[in-house]
Amino acid sequence: MSNVIDINGVQIRLSQPVATPVDWIAQPEPFRQLSAAWKILGASDWPMVPRLIGPPGLGKTTLALAVAKSLNRPVFLMQCTSDTRPEDLVVNPVLGQDSKIHYHASPLFSAVLTGGIAILDEGNRMPEKSWASLAGLLDHRRTIESVIAGITVAAHPEFRCCVTMNEDSSTYEVPEYILSRLQPAVELPFPGHEEELAILRYTVPQAPDEILLFCVAYLQQAHQLELPFSIRDGASIVRYALRLMDSQPELPIPEAFQQSLAQVLGTGAFDLEALALRRKKQFGDVPRMDSNDFFFDDEDEDLRAE
Repeated sequence: MSNVIDINGVQIRLSQPVATPVDWIAQPEPFRQLSAAWKILGASDWPMVPRLIGPPGLGKTTLALAVAKSLNRPVFLMQCTSDTRPEDLVVNPVLGQDSKIHYHASPLFSAVLTGGIAILDEGNRMPEKSWASLAGLLDHRRTIESVIAGITVAAHPEFRCCVTMNEDSSTYEVPEYILSRLQPAVELPFPGHEEELAILRYTVPQAPDEILLFCVAYLQQAHQLELPFSIRDGASIVRYALRLMDSQPELPIPEAFQQSLAQVLGTGAFDLEALALRRKKQFGDVPRMDSNDFFFDDEDEDLRAE
């Protein structure tokens, strides 16, 4: 695939797709749901644009990469932040060594042009103004405009997209007219005991079962107490504990696990029940996020108009 595409006389340099050396371990239901959302059922149909929701660290991006790998399509990852501008999502002008303006396509725009799969990672960190520029791409029109390059492009028939969204306080509300385009919601719950053990075995294959079982028991208790510790935290604890034992061969596994836990999550994470109580006093009974939490309230009409 050429890394430069000509569109109505405008030369666009494409972003490079990311490697997808990942597999999805356990939890088959989210994989099935995302695969279903991306199906094309006939010549007049087009893929849906699902949103993947759940707490940080559960593998939303990994899920999208794994499903994309199963479809054998190039994958383009777009990291969304509070500073993401509309032009960052499409085309950026770059002054070349020849003193001429060159147009560089974003990962999203590169997927649109080549029929790849775009992952908008942590999409609810992006402000409403940037979402507005994608409205036409995310519905049946499947078109996107670059004001800077002076072009409007229809998406490749094989273009697919999804948006990952974290549940935390550092995110924006996604406006209703955008959320209605990001359907369906695919939720990643915390894994059960056997699923979590299988994921850790895959992620840290060199770890002995004893330390993995310590970690899974700890994480399962955290999940029951609705604490935000994830499989990513567990993998970090195990990986560092293995390094501690490698540098101190006489260090017993329980002590290595405790030391790693303290350095990864902090000493306050030793007593999960006390930590859960402190969080409840600090934040109250915070309900889990569902689709309604992404919508603007009626009194926020002025925000939509900005």
